[in-house]
Amino acid sequence: MRDFFRFMFSPIIAILDFVTKYFKTIVFLTIMYFIVFDANDSTMNNMQTANLQKIELSGPIMDSTKVLEQINKAKEDNNIKGVLFVVNSPGGAVAPSVEIAYAIKELKELKPVVAYASGVMASGSYYASIWANKIIANPGSMVGSIGVIFQGANVEELMQKIGVKTQTVKIGKYKEAGTPTRAWENFEKAELEKVIDDTYDMFITDVSSARKLKKVNHKEFADAHIFTARQAKEVKLVDEVATLSFAQDELIKLSKVSTPIWKKQDKFDKFIDKVINQAITNFSIRFMDGLKAY
Repeated sequence: MRDFFRFMFSPIIAILDFVTKYFKTIVFLTIMYFIVFDANDSTMNNMQTANLQKIELSGPIMDSTKVLEQINKAKEDNNIKGVLFVVNSPGGAVAPSVEIAYAIKELKELKPVVAYASGVMASGSYYASIWANKIIANPGSMVGSIGVIFQGANVEELMQKIGVKTQTVKIGKYKEAGTPTRAWENFEKAELEKVIDDTYDMFITDVSSARKLKKVNHKEFADAHIFTARQAKEVKLVDEVATLSFAQDELIKLSKVSTPIWKKQDKFDKFIDKVINQAITNFSIRFMDGLKAY
């Protein structure tokens, strides 16, 4: 039991140990960044005004706050004439994916948006991209997986093994639907399926509307099919199969800028994002390996 909880909290302990050990170094490097690099970037930005912006959506979509902030800034900045939405994400939660999708739709009403699938544009990340003026996919990318899933573990046997029991007080027949502590009852499965069905209908309705497809044919372009870039073009989920430079050129044409100047992304923010994404990935791998051991 003690070993189990030590394993569960070991990633948090490791992060705290790292911060404690290297705190001074992190502070020093942060200060140096703002003194040296940020000053240089500010000087360059004062010389040239950006008219195009790249917004990245990478990793699992669990929170839309940061991407929405970038979209809103691009929407309010009159100097920005077009946005390249670069996507490499397997999807994620429904609500933040929908938030991003409709933010892109609002942005498109003011200035052109080109979505580019740099690696994976699937499920929620495809949803987030559907309202762009054009969707262009890298030849080696994977697109689609238009579907909805509700998944949960059944840890009943594990709990029996380590000697843990649940105690529940509830009001509402369906309050335990989706519980991981036991197998789901048929009426609970039916309740969850009702939610999944309606969410899927919303998904294919929006895709059909945005991509000018017939909803009755959703089995062809949706149904959680996973497509290569070329296959995605055949079913009209993307407009072109090409490289990033092609996507940039398409945005320049749509934006009608004579001298394209791309807005620079904050290097420190980009570095922190990479660290956080790597930490999440490492935690997920470690957690799954740990579960196998039990």
